[in-house]
Amino acid sequence: MTTNPAPPQAFATPTDPGEVTGGRPPGRGRAVEARAERARNKLSSPWASGLAILIAIAWTVPTLGLFVTSFRPVQDIRANGWWNFFAAPRVTLENYREVLFGSETSLAQYVLNSVVVTIPAVIIPISIALLAAYAFAWIDFKGRNILFVAVFALQIVPIQITMIPLLTQYVRWDLAGSFWAVWLSHSIFALPLAIFLLHNFMKDIPPSLVEAARVDGAGHVQIFFRVLMPLLVPAVAAFAIFQFLWVWNDLLVSLVFGSQQQVAPLTVRLAGLAGDRGETWHLLSSGAFVAMIVPVIVFLSLQRYFVRGLLAGSVKG
Repeated sequence: MTTNPAPPQAFATPTDPGEVTGGRPPGRGRAVEARAERARNKLSSPWASGLAILIAIAWTVPTLGLFVTSFRPVQDIRANGWWNFFAAPRVTLENYREVLFGSETSLAQYVLNSVVVTIPAVIIPISIALLAAYAFAWIDFKGRNILFVAVFALQIVPIQITMIPLLTQYVRWDLAGSFWAVWLSHSIFALPLAIFLLHNFMKDIPPSLVEAARVDGAGHVQIFFRVLMPLLVPAVAAFAIFQFLWVWNDLLVSLVFGSQQQVAPLTVRLAGLAGDRGETWHLLSSGAFVAMIVPVIVFLSLQRYFVRGLLAGSVKG
């Protein structure tokens, strides 16, 4: 007696649970979705919205006070707090006139120095970091992983402990008191983070693009400039904003390596507005808003790249 074989199934039934859930076990997939749903509910709750509003107010009130103070007459500034402005409003532009055009307090030269310091201090580390990140991401050489970890670990080195050795070396090279000392210092301090961010972004680029370029005969230079660079714009812009804001607002590095008047940036002059006896401290608020103009313009112009570039490569699929 013969037994008929079982009829063939029209579709194969997967035996691996990961095939059903796109590579994840079904239980894990449901757990991830449940956690995501709970997070969305918490973030959209009235309590979360109220907390966000309170944080925004607490963050904005000091800036509002600084803004109001910058337009108050010097007698009012020295007599009482900025909140008294709303009881008896008195507005003057004398503070801004003195800060911008005063013979002893003019910030014009220092604004120019800040521009001269900041632009090269952004371009130099980005240029070096792009080349280093490409090597770590796409060139296989001995000790690559160890060297990358060593570069990344440099981020934990405090800036303060490097200043005396650097200043000593700049004196030997006859660079102390020049723009080069400030440019090199900012570039050195920025390189570890720049290499890390750009490396992570490059690793997220599909390898098939690089392999296709190699099949077509492209070398490393052509791959870097014609394949990767157009895709690196968000990451480069994000770090450029980050570095620009850090250098523009920096005081410590400028005081140590560029406190001379011919190279001193805006922050050094703002710190000196109080004077030895505090005679011009009332100009600090108006000077602070003058210093804020350029960073605000830069950030608003490139803000769409900021979050996307900083988060590039931080989450692996």
